[in-house]
Amino acid sequence: MEGIARRASTAKTVLYRRWSGPHDLLVDALARAHPVELPTPAAGDLRGDLLAALTQLTEWMRTPAAGAVLAVMTERARYPDLADALYRRSSTRGGTFTATVLRHYADKGRIAPARLTPITTQIGEALVLKLSIDLGRPPTADEPTAIVDEALLPALGV
Repeated sequence: MEGIARRASTAKTVLYRRWSGPHDLLVDALARAHPVELPTPAAGDLRGDLLAALTQLTEWMRTPAAGAVLAVMTERARYPDLADALYRRSSTRGGTFTATVLRHYADKGRIAPARLTPITTQIGEALVLKLSIDLGRPPTADEPTAIVDEALLPALGV
């Protein structure tokens, strides 16, 4: 915390009033930087909302916060409590991209809730991350469209 306080030009006591340690501060900062998905209120364009969620994910992947999240998650074995706290905090603010959209559409009766499985709710993000790993870059603007049209919508039976 001393280094953080020095860099922020503040006293450690100020930091400790809000955070118990550097991991709590990191989780808070990364959760605040995590995008929140906002599907259309009427749930009238599933394809468009899924594309918007995956586009939001690919844009976020270009941010320093996404790099920090990746670092935390790849060190999950060393810092399981930190990774779990980050996951819990991000998912309470949205943080699940296509799953947020799919739950919204199921709540509105636009898709069958039985279609929301651990697989279908993660297909979009999984393919975005796989492309990123395989290609060494976030997906292009066209690739989320292919993910939605060729994988996600067919898996949902739409």
